[in-house]
This record gives sequence, C-alpha cells and structure tokens, in this order.
Amino acid sequence: MPKETVLNIFEQFRQDIDEGNDRRERLIKASRDVTNISKKAIFLLHRIVLEDSTDDRALARRAASSCREKLSEANALFALMRPELAGDRFWRYQRQVSPGLQEYIEALSLAHYIEHDALISYQQVQDALSDGDGRFFTLTLSDYLLGLSDLTGELMRFAISNISRRGGRLKASQVCAFVRSCKSDFEHFTPHVRDLSKKQSVTAGSLEKIEAAAYAIAVRGSEYDLPQEMLDDLVAQATTRFNIREPDEAYM
Repeated sequence: MPKETVLNIFEQFRQDIDEGNDRRERLIKASRDVTNISKKAIFLLHRIVLEDSTDDRALARRAASSCREKLSEANALFALMRPELAGDRFWRYQRQVSPGLQEYIEALSLAHYIEHDALISYQQVQDALSDGDGRFFTLTLSDYLLGLSDLTGELMRFAISNISRRGGRLKASQVCAFVRSCKSDFEHFTPHVRDLSKKQSVTAGSLEKIEAAAYAIAVRGSEYDLPQEMLDDLVAQATTRFNIREPDEAYM
C-alpha cells in the first residue's frame, strides 16, 4: 500500500477521534446545564408548595406547572442533543448524557407526584423527552429507575418541610408509605441496574428521616392535649433537628 494512502487513512482516523472527543465535551457541558436547570426547577417547586394557600390542590397544580415550565429549558437542550445522539451514537455517549437526564427525571417525577400523588410512568417520561419532530433520544430503563430513585430524597424534604402545615402530618404519612413502597420495589432491580444499590442506601436514609419525624410528631401529639396551633408549633420545633439537605447540595 502506498505511503500516501496509509497517511490518508490515519488522517481520517485522527479526524474521527477529534470529532468524537469534541462531541463528548459538548454533551458533557449540555448535561451539566440540564442538571443546573433541573435543580432550579426542584427548588422552585419546593418554594411554591410552602406558600400559604386555602386550596392545596390548586397550589400543587401551580407548583407542578411552574416546574414543567422551567424544565422546558432543559427540553430545548435535549433537542439540540438529538443530532449528536442519532443512531448508534446514543449508546456510545449515553453515559455523558445520563447525569443530566437523571436530574431531569427527578424534577419531572417530583412535579408529577405533587400534582397527582402518583409515580410517573416510563411512557410519560419518554413522552416528555419528545417534541413535534419525535423523540430526542431513547429513554433507557436504567436512567428511568435511577432518576426515580433520586426522587425519594426530594420527597423526604417535601414531607418534612410540610409536616407542620395544615394536613402536613397526613401528607408526611402518605409520602412515607410511598417512599417505603418505592424502596421495596426498586430492590428487585438492584442486580440489573448499575449504581442502583448505592442509591437504595440513600433512599433508606431518606425513609429513616421521614419515619423519625413522623414518630416524633406522634409522640408529641399523644403527650399533650393541645390546640391545633400549639401542636403545629411543637411539630415545627421537632422537625428542625432533621437535616433535610445533603451536605454538598446547593441549589443555584
């Protein structure tokens, strides 16, 4: 084979490698941007549900709608990723996209739970990752499950933050049962989904905090025959000792 032909072949290899590296860097940056947007959407949702309202369902719908509106910014980024992930390239770069996608699913599933008191389905998440031109990319079952596993930590924060509000103790009990059910169901998938076992340990910690808060409230409530307003004050004091944020977690 002539030397010039060999050089041309390796020149093509170089171009392919450079294009792959550049594409990987673009996807990593886009995934980080999606993560930041999703965290802001979660923070927005938590802030709205803590507002005073006489209609909790209307407040929940407004919070979920605001969260989805914020997530539309992430959808725009996913749309830009679509040509980068066309065909077999999705599986080559899936791990670069996965962190942002999991955070997006966490925010989307939290909005869905607050509005509907139910777990968002795989198909509903896939539909959210679409526009008029079709899917941005295929949602893997592992990303779906890992995103939902992260949801349990936000539900713990939601339950404890709201426990001193009107109806908050009942809501905390419902969230506790829901998180317990999620942990039990996800356990079946831990041998098949990478990193799910690590997230299960975090879920167990979140469940423990909800149970401890609910137990503290039940004990306080049984000790005294108090008016509702004074009991709510005791509840607020009892829940301040629970750390509902991870040490390294900060919302932008």
